[in-house]
Amino acid sequence: MNEQPLLAHLLELRTRLVRALLGVALVFLGLFHWSGDIYHLLAKPLLDALPAGANMIATDVTAPFFVPVKVTMLVAFLISLPNTLYQIWAFVAPGLYHHEKRLVLPLVVASLLLFLTGMAFAYFLVFPVVFGFMSAVTPVGVSMMTDIDKYLSFVLGMFMAFGVTFEVPVVVILLVRMGVVSVEKLRQGRPYVIVGAFVVAAVVTPPDVLSQTLLAVPLWLLYEAGILMAVFLGRKKERPLLEDGS
Repeated sequence: MNEQPLLAHLLELRTRLVRALLGVALVFLGLFHWSGDIYHLLAKPLLDALPAGANMIATDVTAPFFVPVKVTMLVAFLISLPNTLYQIWAFVAPGLYHHEKRLVLPLVVASLLLFLTGMAFAYFLVFPVVFGFMSAVTPVGVSMMTDIDKYLSFVLGMFMAFGVTFEVPVVVILLVRMGVVSVEKLRQGRPYVIVGAFVVAAVVTPPDVLSQTLLAVPLWLLYEAGILMAVFLGRKKERPLLEDGS
C-alpha cells in the first residue's frame, strides 16, 4: 500500500528535477554565444584596477574556453533560479501546513534576494576596493597578471562569503521563531557579534582594513535588521491571539 505513494513521489521529484535542469540548460544555450563578454563583465573590476597595458593570463591550455563557459553556466543558474525554486516549492508545498507555507515562502524569497544582494555588494563595492589595494601594493618590478581560472575561484569564494553573510537576517528570524534563542539574548550578544563579524571578515577578505570593514559592518547591520524583523514578526504573531482572546 505504501509503495505506490512512494513511487509517485519519486516520479514527481524526477519531473521537478528535469524541469529545473532544463530551465538552466535553455538559459545557458541562449547565453553561450556571449560567454566571452560575460566573463569580461565579471573580470571588469580587476581589469579596471590593473596598470595600463596589463592583462590577465591563462596558464591552462583549455582555460580560455572553459572558464568563460563556467561563468556563463553560473549566470544561467542565477537567471533560472526562480524556475528552480518554483519546482522545489511545487514538490514540497503539498506536504506543508498552511501556517508553514506562510512562513517558508517569504523566507525562501527573502533568502534569494539577500544572497543576490550580497553578490552585488561584493561586485560593485568590495571588488574595486580590494583590487585597487592589491594593485597599489604590488612591488616595483612585479607585474600583476592574474590567471583567469584562479580569478574565477577567488570571485566565487567572495560571492559565496558575501551571499551567505547577507543571509544573517533570515537565520536570526528562524532562530527566534523556532524558540532556539530569544530576542533579548540576541541583544545581549551584540558585542560578541561585532567582534565575531570582524574576525570573519579578517578570514575571508584580503588583509587590508577597508575591505574587512566592508564585510564586517554590513554583517553587524544585518544582524540588527534580523533582530528588528524578529521583533516585528513576534508582535504580528501575538496580535491575532489578543484579538481572539477579546
